[in-house]
Amino acid sequence: MHPFFTAALAANRTIARQITGGLTSQQRHKSTVGAGGDVSSGIDLEAEAIFVEHLGRFGTIESEESGRIGSGDHTILLDPIDGSSNLLTDFPYYGTSAALIDPTGTTTAACICNLASGEIFFKEQGKTPLHGKLSDETFTPYHPTPEPEIGLFERAYAHPDAVRTLKETGLKFRAPGAVALSLVYALQARYFLYVGEYRAYDFAAGLLFCEDLPRVQTEEAVVIARDGGVLEEIVSKLGIRR
Repeated sequence: MHPFFTAALAANRTIARQITGGLTSQQRHKSTVGAGGDVSSGIDLEAEAIFVEHLGRFGTIESEESGRIGSGDHTILLDPIDGSSNLLTDFPYYGTSAALIDPTGTTTAACICNLASGEIFFKEQGKTPLHGKLSDETFTPYHPTPEPEIGLFERAYAHPDAVRTLKETGLKFRAPGAVALSLVYALQARYFLYVGEYRAYDFAAGLLFCEDLPRVQTEEAVVIARDGGVLEEIVSKLGIRR
């Protein structure tokens, strides 16, 4: 197994143990505004410290919470807790996201974990993604769902016109509230949609998992679909400029 994956797996197992049984008041406490613009909670910073301990040797960490940490030729784009609000609400759709970027700016490896379900996903550039459980040592190829019925539209609440258009078009969706997780589950969903400006912390790892899927990615939106016809329909109906 790629050493980056081994280290990320160890980090995620440690974080999972830290939240077993529920969050403490200290973990729930919100303090300062992080580098990504959101207010960091105790568990955000705790998870970040765990990742720094395990992944710091691979290069400079660019974290959503504290920004630049350490040094090195490679960069790790890190979201220590993906879906923090879900975790703080005890809604079971939250995890972690880490992407390894080489000196050319290419994402070469990624790890996304669903802490709520205990699922973990690994991906190397150009290779089949792997899927496993935090509690197991066995990892198998991660294959798409044969006939998905729903898409994933993150931050749908901010785009009522797009919601109305998708409804009229008959394209069902859910908006679960954790971008990296939704990107990795795009392989199982009918499509993934995000409208608006987006941050590299949220997208770097997930986009590697979707490298073989049809995609339209602009400064104002990301659309990914298993079926090219569905992709074009969404882009056309929403008026997304390429």
